[in-house]
Amino acid sequence: MSNTQSRSLNGLKILVVDDSKTIRRTAETLLTKEGCQVFTAIDGFDALSKIADHQPDLIFVDIMMPRLDGYETCSLIKHNKLFRETPVIMLSSKDGLFDRARGRIVGSEQYLTKPFTKDELLGAISNQIN
Repeated sequence: MSNTQSRSLNGLKILVVDDSKTIRRTAETLLTKEGCQVFTAIDGFDALSKIADHQPDLIFVDIMMPRLDGYETCSLIKHNKLFRETPVIMLSSKDGLFDRARGRIVGSEQYLTKPFTKDELLGAISNQIN
């Protein structure tokens, strides 16, 4: 990875919303190493309060979550005038065309299939912030 890419992530505030502890921990570890400030949420409701508190630069949202799924969460973020410009990247264990299309409809910028590699995760962030 080039130094410019690493530097550009430094200090970035990122929220990772996933009901899987493993995914949250993996993303947090990878992103913290790149100099990001990482916040995590276990579901959509948890995410909405963390977004208001921390105002992240970018949000990763898992699709399949209890209570409030990723589509609903993304839709709520995009309907809030304070946060509608914040890039949202959907996370899913399914790599389906329907899921991607539905993610676009609710306003997500990108779609990442789990499990993701470090390069995929960092590449997705770079796409959104550059």
